[in-house]
Amino acid sequence: MTTAADLAGLAALLADETRAGICLALLDGRSWTAGELAAHTGVAPSTATAHLHRLVAGGLLVERRQGRHRYVQLADASVAQLLEDLATRTEPGPARTGSLRAVTASAALRRGRTCYDHLAGRLGVAVTDAMSGRGLLERGSGFALTPAGLAWLADLVGWDPAQPRPGRRPLARGCLDWTERREHLGGLAGAKLCETFLDNRWVVRIGSGRAVRLTTAGHAALRDHLGITVTCSPPR
Repeated sequence: MTTAADLAGLAALLADETRAGICLALLDGRSWTAGELAAHTGVAPSTATAHLHRLVAGGLLVERRQGRHRYVQLADASVAQLLEDLATRTEPGPARTGSLRAVTASAALRRGRTCYDHLAGRLGVAVTDAMSGRGLLERGSGFALTPAGLAWLADLVGWDPAQPRPGRRPLARGCLDWTERREHLGGLAGAKLCETFLDNRWVVRIGSGRAVRLTTAGHAALRDHLGITVTCSPPR
């Protein structure tokens, strides 16, 4: 049974701006090195390493070594969900005065991003709404793919949703979007869609973060497969 001390210990892991920044960076679903995370959060490598030790010991991150490099990533999808849920409880603060880079990065995250391994932001919400509108996704008492949705997903991503799934991760679940304040599609279905969008270069990552940009091919794919036009690309 979870105790008050357990809950306080978990909260303490995120009650530090550097550790919180590390976790938010890892919400892109990829593995990062300690050096990359140190540069991202603006701290010394030794400081980042100390924070990573705490986050790994606390169960929020896992690590693996490849040659001389040490990589870390979020422990699993449930940690990503926890972080995204906590983010929805906050009111995003204004960008620093005069920081065009901060304003641009914030706008890019709102347009489209990865939330661990599925699509989020305006792009993720638009895809989710389109799936609901076409009868592919049922959102009555929780998220569930309809029979038409199962067939559509199998055809689009080349994966049979009916096959046995490892672990207890649901096929479809709603994930409350912290920028849109509405739900987007998570779960294995959301992960497979995101993987397909990235593999087909319907979306591409912007820089080293988790913001993504819808490509020309992506606009065409959304029209062909969901019958929608999404205005979530940055202005040219």
